[in-house]
Amino acid sequence: MPEGLPQWQEDLLLRHQLPPAYLGRAQQWFAPLAEALAEHQLGASRPVLVAVNGCQGSGKTTVCDYLRAALEADYGLAVVSLSLDDFYLTRAQRQDLAQTVHPLLATRGVPGTHDMTLLNHTLDALLDPAATGPVAIPRFDKAVDNRRPVDEWDRISGRVDLVLLEGWCMGARRQSTAQLAEPVNALERDRDPHGHWRTYVNGVLAREFEPLYQRVDEWVMLCAPSFNSVYHWRLEQEQKLAASSAVGESDQIMDAAQISQFIQYYERLTRHCLEHLHEQVHHLYTLDEQRQVTTYIQPRSLNS
Repeated sequence: MPEGLPQWQEDLLLRHQLPPAYLGRAQQWFAPLAEALAEHQLGASRPVLVAVNGCQGSGKTTVCDYLRAALEADYGLAVVSLSLDDFYLTRAQRQDLAQTVHPLLATRGVPGTHDMTLLNHTLDALLDPAATGPVAIPRFDKAVDNRRPVDEWDRISGRVDLVLLEGWCMGARRQSTAQLAEPVNALERDRDPHGHWRTYVNGVLAREFEPLYQRVDEWVMLCAPSFNSVYHWRLEQEQKLAASSAVGESDQIMDAAQISQFIQYYERLTRHCLEHLHEQVHHLYTLDEQRQVTTYIQPRSLNS
């Protein structure tokens, strides 16, 4: 570890198993974003909600943790970083959906497998300028594919200035009937031949996700080169998860073949976001295959 680093930067590197070189890249690309978010918040009369989109393995969780730590250390803001992944339905709830709606809903990931009521209630509490907490923040354990017990959730007390909400499908919007008609991969062709699963997911996007987007003040996207990057990035993610999981708590960690199958659940909406979302965000970071930022632009002004 290099000498003289601020404590928050040392902690960031340790939490995410990052090389020190990450800090230089973050200073170049994401420190200006932290400054812009701080200026936005300081000009607001209420807590600000920032949404971050990025496909699986794109580094959005790490970026959000960097932004949170930088905003707290350098600007004195109280920041909460949420992941859409922590709001997955329990395994039992998804099994119920698999029985009553479609078998593919047993697998976490797509819209329809999140507890949107819990997410909205959590946001209500965090974004209330008069609230003082405590607010319980759910935690989902991917190693066992289930939500952690309530007594293991984080608790947030006091004022909140800014909330970061990251998710692989944040910003995804409903598709047309014509777009839904053709399967995008073998999973859809073989296990959803009549399109019931993808139609259900599409309905959830319209009913539950699009109203959520109306709450967002500022949008950020980490844009992958293509969907093909997802496999390699997700494999690396699972290897990190395996390394950090306790013995006996890794029965749901996937191998390479399982990942190849798993990412097919995400393919339709990931491709949809890569094709359309980049024009609608305020901050667009283009990534290369090594997950390094190559360009940054602002496709949309904050006033639009």
